[in-house]
Amino acid sequence: MPGFKLVGREARQKGTVVKVGNTEFGSNKVAIIAGPCAIESEEQLLETALAVKEAGAAVLRGSAYKPRSSPYSFQGLEEEGLKIMAKVKKKTGLLVETEVIDARDVALVSKYVDALRIGARNMQNFSLLREVGKSQKPVILKNGISSTLDEFLCSAEYILAGGNKNVILCNRGIRTTEPELRFPVLSGSTALLKQKTHLPVIVDPSHSTGNSSLIVAASRAAIAEGADGLIIEVHPSPEKALSDKRQQLTPGQFKSLMPELERVAKAVGRGL
Repeated sequence: MPGFKLVGREARQKGTVVKVGNTEFGSNKVAIIAGPCAIESEEQLLETALAVKEAGAAVLRGSAYKPRSSPYSFQGLEEEGLKIMAKVKKKTGLLVETEVIDARDVALVSKYVDALRIGARNMQNFSLLREVGKSQKPVILKNGISSTLDEFLCSAEYILAGGNKNVILCNRGIRTTEPELRFPVLSGSTALLKQKTHLPVIVDPSHSTGNSSLIVAASRAAIAEGADGLIIEVHPSPEKALSDKRQQLTPGQFKSLMPELERVAKAVGRGL
C-alpha cells in the first residue's frame, strides 16, 4: 500500500485548486511562473519581472538561496535577495515565489513571498517538509532527481499531514543515461501523477531540458499532457547569469513562447 493517504485520488476524487494570491493552480487555466534562476540584483530582477508580466506570467520566480553542487558556486544573496524580491513585488504587483532550503528559514522566507518552493535536493528533507507543513503558505514541491512518483507523493504527504493542504507538485524530471538532457520529464509521468493525486501538477521545462533551445518543445508537451502550469527560467542576459546560463530564456524568447502555449492550451480545452 502506498505510504500516502491524503494526497491520493482515494482521498479526493475531484482535483484540488491551490491559490497563490489570486492565481489558481489546478483550474481550467494553465498558470505560468517565470523569472531568473537566481536573484542577482534589484535591476536584474525588476527588468525580468516587468518583461514576464507584460508577456502574461502570473508569478515571478527567483531564488535567494541556492543549494549548489559545489561550495564555490554562487549560493544566492539570501535575505538581501528576499528584500529585493519584496521591492520588485511592490513595484510590479506580481506574485512572488522562492526556494527555501532550511527548516530554520521557513518563517523568515514566508514573510517575503507568496509561495515557498522546495527544490529537488530537498524533496526528502523531512524536517523541512514538516516545517512547511505547519505553514499555510502555498508550497511548490519538486521531485528528487532519482525519485519514483510514489516517493514524490510520500514527500507531499508529509506537508499535508502537517496541516498544509496548499501543495503544488512540480515535475522537473529525473536523471537518466542521456547526458544531453539534464533531467528529462518522462513521457506520461505528468499524466500518471494526475491520475494518482488530486493535487495540481506543474512542469519545469528549464531544469528538465537544461537547454534553452528545447524549452519551447518541452513546454508545449507538458501542457498537452495535462500540466496545470509551468515554471520557466528567464534572464535579461543569460550568458551573464551567475547560475544555469544554458537553460534560461531571454525576455524576447519568453514573449514569443507565450502565444504558442496559448494555442496548445486552447487545443486541449484550457486557457492560459
